[in-house]
Amino acid sequence: MKKDIILKAENISKQYRLGQVGTGTMAHDLNRWWHQVRGKEDPYLKIGDTNDRSTKGTSDYVWALQDINFEVERGEILGIIGKNGAGKSTLLKILSRVTAPTTGSIKFGGRVASLLEVGTGFNGEMTGRENIYLNGAILGMTKKEIASKIDEIIEFSGCERYIDTPVKRYSSGMYVRLAFAVAAFLEPEILIVDEVLAVGDAEFQKKAIGKMQDISREGGRTVLFVSHNMAAVKSLCTRGIVMEYGKVVFEGGIDEVVDLYLNSNQEFDELQLLSPGFFDFSTNANKKYKEGGILNVEIFCDGKRTNSLLTGKKVEFHFAYSSKVKYQEPVLGIVINDDNGLPILGINNRNTGDSLKQKDIEGVIILTFPVFRLIKSKKYKVDIYFGDQENNIDTIKEAFYFNVLPSLDTRKPIQEKLNYFYDSEIKFQ
Repeated sequence: MKKDIILKAENISKQYRLGQVGTGTMAHDLNRWWHQVRGKEDPYLKIGDTNDRSTKGTSDYVWALQDINFEVERGEILGIIGKNGAGKSTLLKILSRVTAPTTGSIKFGGRVASLLEVGTGFNGEMTGRENIYLNGAILGMTKKEIASKIDEIIEFSGCERYIDTPVKRYSSGMYVRLAFAVAAFLEPEILIVDEVLAVGDAEFQKKAIGKMQDISREGGRTVLFVSHNMAAVKSLCTRGIVMEYGKVVFEGGIDEVVDLYLNSNQEFDELQLLSPGFFDFSTNANKKYKEGGILNVEIFCDGKRTNSLLTGKKVEFHFAYSSKVKYQEPVLGIVINDDNGLPILGINNRNTGDSLKQKDIEGVIILTFPVFRLIKSKKYKVDIYFGDQENNIDTIKEAFYFNVLPSLDTRKPIQEKLNYFYDSEIKFQ
């Protein structure tokens, strides 16, 4: 089936000269113009450093973006994630036509509305109501079309009391509420949202994310979403891209993208790219097939293999094992340690009340948490113990790790430790 592409970015690059406007000197400007009139390539495209803010660099030119290529289908919600300085905001400004790319082109299949910074597109001297009409006109809507939506916009924003007050007197939170409501309700085909939603309170962030899901699902509109809130990205987006130093380093399903971003410090591990949520102990595989032990671990959250776990969801750890003989009463246990190496939880099938009856000398044991209760957003490392009442078959320190992303709906307190044993189970598959 043919894809319905609504946005296509081809070879997008953006170059800046540090500390200067334009190329900085008349000689550089003339040189660039002379190459242009002769049909030659811009001479300054061949120079410039990668956008790594932590290094001094050797050139006055820097590439904020380099050779960005991607496509977005109609109705898709694309997450764009990366560290500060990766080029996310520069990319969105180019997509919103706030600035032009140095090289490359963008093809659009509809109107674009952007929410990039607090106050972007609003006139501070005009009232909230007047700014709604102004933004609608910029999007090409008639006064009648805007009027049919204005009551919904005001209600959603929660700014009704101040809607006829100049927006220069609004707080940053009120600004964002009204700006998002305008962008979402005035029916653009493409909605671009930067980290600006973080200014709003938790209630409004959840409301805004719900609205973006609705307009994508029901209205068939496309959303490009940038955020450092990985729980929001994971719950909202269907696909994502990871940016680093002005380049796209990975593109794929949102679970893979978030796992890669959270699990990488400075380098992108090829194994994690291929199999997030899968940990292989194959270096000892031959020994373990002979003597017994844990062969690999797979992690699932809500049925999807991943090592980015959401609080309050169903989580499963699958332990593939081998043993040279059948044991009468095998024991599988884990210890979960925080990022400082301090143990915060130990659990095995004895304290869950599960009696393991080994079916074969090879198989899978599943540890299930129907409601995952860890609530602190951080990286956790896990030790594994596999044995029986008399023998230690296999112990692996820091065997695997996972990240916890607090659910968007965490109003009900979720106990971290006390009831962990009683609502989890350990069973043979």
